[in-house]
Amino acid sequence: MKSLRSRLLWKKNHWVKGWQNKKLNKKYIIRISGAKAMTSKERMAEAMQLRQPDRVPVMCQLALGHYFLRSGLPAIEIWHSSESFAAALINLQRRYHFDGILVNLPGREPNWQRYVRKIEEKDGQKIVRWINGWVSVCPTDDNPHVLRENGREFHACLDEVDPEKLFYLEPHDLGGLKYPFSWGFSSELPAKEDFFPPWHFATVDYLVGRVGKEISVHAEVFSPFSQLLELLGYQAGFLAMKKDPTKFKACLQALTRGTTAYGLGLAAHGVDAILISSALAGGHFISLQHYQEFVLPYEKIVIEGIKAKYNIPVYTHICGKIGDRLELIETTGTNGIDTLDPPPLGNVELAEAKKRVGRRLFLKGNIDPINVVLNGTPEKVWEAARKCLEVAREGGGYILSTACSVPPYAPPENILKLYEAVERHGYY
Repeated sequence: MKSLRSRLLWKKNHWVKGWQNKKLNKKYIIRISGAKAMTSKERMAEAMQLRQPDRVPVMCQLALGHYFLRSGLPAIEIWHSSESFAAALINLQRRYHFDGILVNLPGREPNWQRYVRKIEEKDGQKIVRWINGWVSVCPTDDNPHVLRENGREFHACLDEVDPEKLFYLEPHDLGGLKYPFSWGFSSELPAKEDFFPPWHFATVDYLVGRVGKEISVHAEVFSPFSQLLELLGYQAGFLAMKKDPTKFKACLQALTRGTTAYGLGLAAHGVDAILISSALAGGHFISLQHYQEFVLPYEKIVIEGIKAKYNIPVYTHICGKIGDRLELIETTGTNGIDTLDPPPLGNVELAEAKKRVGRRLFLKGNIDPINVVLNGTPEKVWEAARKCLEVAREGGGYILSTACSVPPYAPPENILKLYEAVERHGYY
């Protein structure tokens, strides 16, 4: 990778070549040549604070399947080991020159192998058979699924859920979701005042200690709404929301307390920003009215709770059509909006979003991960990135990214075009 000075000299040379028949602004050239390089951490911080860094940062959330396929580490180790997942995160951050890393798996119990009866391979997948009779099916390109004795994933019925027994539900726990929730394969229910075990933050601790001085380290929490839908199952959850809204809201209130506690724990462990994953809160899934009723007030409490103690950015990830709720998302107190799915995946035009909320919130995303990054050519990715930079760069507060996760089979050469685009078109 070129140093900042060599990049700027290249920009200078390109500028001189383009204007060789005109009078040079020597003062401008001297100022540029003496510019100081920002670290990725500084660059991301400036953008999230709505200021102009030296250039637009680039940072994508990668699907876990992409780490499994592209990091050079065994998929089963990435999913089950804090250290392996942290290594995979670093490997691909370096490969794609991202300015930030998103930790979207929790830390793992160090002695997770003691719960394993045996590991098999079938149809190209690893099958982990646990000592309690459950089974984890681990594909090479997608999230593992924990199956119970009946061969199905666990879901609860709202009628059987007591809100008083809810605090935080971790969908990516090694033992899958449970009700009441316990960690891994233990039957011991954690106390609310000491709910998160120390190893739950192990991946964050590793990254903050290893690369945290140079790279912006972010961590993900699931919104109360997302957690409850994961527990109930999507279809049953949406029906329960309509059938018994009072109990549904009581469950959301309980999960809000745990989500706030988790966010505070992540902040205490030194992350630079927290992403609230609220993937199912877009217009493809719920109406504007339901967003206001079942999502907004609870995320607002979570964000206020974190910010009351820690001065770090908290931003929101919502998939699909959110063009009708940008200002409502802002009222949660969030610092930024992630994804901004463009048509046909969503309905967000980046220039319009920048005009409506981009002076108050940082924006991250808007490049179609399917039609452009997965199925497109490097030239198509470059052009999409250039257009995003053109409409959202000025004034700061923009992070170049795919709208949602980079798909497992997205070609690395396509992803690298995002970095190349900010190196060419992303400087202020």
